[in-house]
Amino acid sequence: MNASAVPILSEDPAEKVVRHGAILSAELLARRQQMYPPDARKTLRFLMTHEVSKLTSIPESTLRTLSIEGKGPAPARLDNNHRAYTLAQVNELRAFAAQTKPSEALRFLPRRRDGDRLQILSIANFKGGSAKTTTSAHLAHYLALAGFRVLAIDLDPQASLSAMFGFQPEMDVGHNETIYAALRYDEERRPIREIVRETYFTGIDLIPGNIEVMEYEHETPRALAGGSDGMDGMFFERLRLAIGEVEDDYDVVLLDTPPSLGFLTLGAIYASTGLIVTVHPAMLDVMSMSQFLLMMGDLIGVVREAGAHLNQDFLRYLITRHDPNDQSQVHVVAMLRGLFGEDVLIPTAVESAAIETAGLAKRTLYELEPGHVGASTVKRARESMDAVNQRILELICQGWGRA
Repeated sequence: MNASAVPILSEDPAEKVVRHGAILSAELLARRQQMYPPDARKTLRFLMTHEVSKLTSIPESTLRTLSIEGKGPAPARLDNNHRAYTLAQVNELRAFAAQTKPSEALRFLPRRRDGDRLQILSIANFKGGSAKTTTSAHLAHYLALAGFRVLAIDLDPQASLSAMFGFQPEMDVGHNETIYAALRYDEERRPIREIVRETYFTGIDLIPGNIEVMEYEHETPRALAGGSDGMDGMFFERLRLAIGEVEDDYDVVLLDTPPSLGFLTLGAIYASTGLIVTVHPAMLDVMSMSQFLLMMGDLIGVVREAGAHLNQDFLRYLITRHDPNDQSQVHVVAMLRGLFGEDVLIPTAVESAAIETAGLAKRTLYELEPGHVGASTVKRARESMDAVNQRILELICQGWGRA
């Protein structure tokens, strides 16, 4: 029997929680060091020519010609002699194509233009298991693969999104390195630019999370009671003001919110130009979502009473972990569509072994190497996720006045 698992007689429950936390943290660190050496970093796989063609709308024959003529980035040659590109090189190809055909520049480089407002999307629900982080990570990857500049902000103290990007919250995120650093009310407050991190996934920057983000929930009531909340913005304005410091650097900001309706979530809702509410189609989850919406309505009323206004382009409900063969889920989905109409996204994120397998390796479907899961399973899950993300991208583009 493991010595650490031997029960301690008459141990105080609070002490037991602390001891168990230390044991688990040490075990996770040991496993991480076993899987990833200290100098190891997550990397994104190469993209094959057919994938690059689909992403950029540049024909494979043109890519082959450019490579032969030495124009644009030089692709790597794999063992089978196939050409392969990094995502950074894909973006170079986009820039090259836009320069070659200025009249079609928007097709190759779809980033926001002057006058387009920064799109800030909150992925929200306070029911655990509604796939907020899975949705956030897949959407971030999808947008980056499409050529957009993305900032992902992990507002959840559990920091699952940070872990997806290779940052272990207990080991890789230190004091004053979360979004709390940019929101806090004292002299240790930092410019948001100082806490933004580059990730291995070209086009995506991250502000990681850990348990420290909970400090904002503790400090805000003190600031309100002490009358210091109005300094540098009301409590619900601080996140939007902080994001404004790096507004010119990104096209889309994704906010992975905590499973609660606290000050951070309210700040995220206020900052957002779009809100995606994830919902698992089970009656208990829908009941929880009902409470979430009612409470959110009360909090929005607080914001309006303070003289502020929400300025969102859309609110949509996303069905997640969907099994279309489950009749109880079919009834729940039909009920939601009947109640909310087009506010429920038509595409749904299906429940899939491919997503679960990718998640265990802290990856998304867009990172899976061939052979990890059955090809048909991956294809079905990928088509589902692509359809969801494409619809969200269409909503973003509508916010910019594009078809």
